[in-house]
Amino acid sequence: MSEQRSGHIREINGPILKIHLPGGRNGEQVRIGSLDIVGEIIALEGEDAVVQAYESTEGLRPGEAVEGLGHPLTVELGPGLLQGIFDGVQRPLTEIAELAGDNIPRGLRIASLDREREWSFVPTGELEVGAQIGAGAQLGTVQETETIEHRVLVPPTVSGELIDLAPSGDYTLESTIARVRDAHGEVHKLKLYHRWPVRQPRPYSRRDHGVEPLITGQRILDTFFPLLKGGKGAVPGPFGAGKTMVQQQVARWSNADIVIYVGCGERGNELVDVLESFPQLEDPHTGRGMMERTLLVANTSNMPVVAREASIYVGMTMAEYFRDQGYDVVMLADSTSRWAEALREVAGRLGHMPVEEGYPAYLGSRLSAVYERAGRVETLGNTRGSVTLIGAVSPPGGDFSEPVTSHTKEIIQTFWALSKELADARHYPSVDWVDSFSQDVDIAAGWWAKNIGGAWANRRIQALSLLARDAELSRIVNLVGPEALSSAQRWELEGASLVKEAVLQQSALDDADSYCSPQKQFQLLELVMQVFDRGSELITLGAPVQELAEHPVMARIRRAKSTWRSNETEDLGEFAREVYSELSTLRSEYASSQEAAS
Repeated sequence: MSEQRSGHIREINGPILKIHLPGGRNGEQVRIGSLDIVGEIIALEGEDAVVQAYESTEGLRPGEAVEGLGHPLTVELGPGLLQGIFDGVQRPLTEIAELAGDNIPRGLRIASLDREREWSFVPTGELEVGAQIGAGAQLGTVQETETIEHRVLVPPTVSGELIDLAPSGDYTLESTIARVRDAHGEVHKLKLYHRWPVRQPRPYSRRDHGVEPLITGQRILDTFFPLLKGGKGAVPGPFGAGKTMVQQQVARWSNADIVIYVGCGERGNELVDVLESFPQLEDPHTGRGMMERTLLVANTSNMPVVAREASIYVGMTMAEYFRDQGYDVVMLADSTSRWAEALREVAGRLGHMPVEEGYPAYLGSRLSAVYERAGRVETLGNTRGSVTLIGAVSPPGGDFSEPVTSHTKEIIQTFWALSKELADARHYPSVDWVDSFSQDVDIAAGWWAKNIGGAWANRRIQALSLLARDAELSRIVNLVGPEALSSAQRWELEGASLVKEAVLQQSALDDADSYCSPQKQFQLLELVMQVFDRGSELITLGAPVQELAEHPVMARIRRAKSTWRSNETEDLGEFAREVYSELSTLRSEYASSQEAAS
């Protein structure tokens, strides 16, 4: 860490200040004025620097002292992250609330991770004193929660000869657990935690291709628009379309090891709901508390705009840290639109040339830089881990052609477009099957074929084709009425309705159906498509569409998703066989009638 230096404030423009600080570096953190608030140097003009403050500058005046801290914005990475609730610059909100109440006082200095708590450290058995160890090597483990084992790693900037390693025992974060002598002879004291600059991606050995889908338990996502572990996804939608609910369902049910939820500039009441509900949730995979594998970054819309911009980088750096331990991490950013608005506000104060809708010209490159930090990698410690980034986008008025949505669409692999019309019709999740897409279907198809059933890809295509035909035929019905359609076309409308109600709709509040296993997902899809195929045969034999649509079995098919849980697939399979038997009996009757008539 560099030596601290002093300067003073020259000008103040909202969260942007011009300061005199000889020797300042771009990206360096500073402490500002009598309020002792924190800021970051974002431009240099000789011995003057432009600083963006993470807290309100109200009450500051030119001439007050400024102190350069000699390091960029960093986060503390170590045991104690999980179950934590942090603000946009990694200040622990729970500890702040205990210390200062509901409002965060400016200039508060508090460690991100608890320095008093002792952790039970177990060194890695095969490590020997005198051995050469590289960056990312595992020094030992700490059981951070009942669910997650925290792997203590050599920081990415350190490698060399292991001088000593602490024995098993209880240590605080500041205790030295190992010493390493590098190639220049310098001795590094390693602790249970280390710091990392948030705007600098953590290094890895090489990037890997995704090999398996992230299972979210939501049929419209897993079955129709899959996202791979290590993939990049976006959830765009207008106000009230259910973005936050989709992200919370993914956070709760996805088969990732670690979940990081970044509330970036969203309304305070929404974030309060998240902060209060997550600690109450039970992890469906372990039966223990959901927070044991979760951490939350909360930065509401009334918090300082610059801290909102930093919060995405803070969350991503913590996600990369757990990735380096060999875990699959899901990071949910809600929302990248609010983050982009923070960029726009700061750029406007700096006098940068605005382009589309006032956003700075570098919006696309900043978005790309964030999303590209997601991925599946081989770590420096020769394990494999992944970061899956899912960003919510809030286009004004649901206009997907606006800059943030259009730039995001060019970057990501999976696009879960939410529809206000579907939400208004109480169709949840309100993912629009027309505007949504996934570029990972072929890889996902291999996983589904291996683990669930080889017919998944064909059934998915068949269902999407049926939904596309439904949109086309619905326009005809709206123009000239249903009488213009043939019986086969009216059955297509009925089949599409069955797909929507029996497969696509899924209530987050339904105990039996809030989570749907891949096996149950495929069973429901296969059941509906089998019924559609067999109904098409019956139509050709002369069965009236109305009779098929009102058959008692159709109502039972629509309720099947809520009737049987994910662990009751045998009972669901037995129901499917009953349905096929009834339809076969009906087919025999119409076939006999047709033969008698001929």
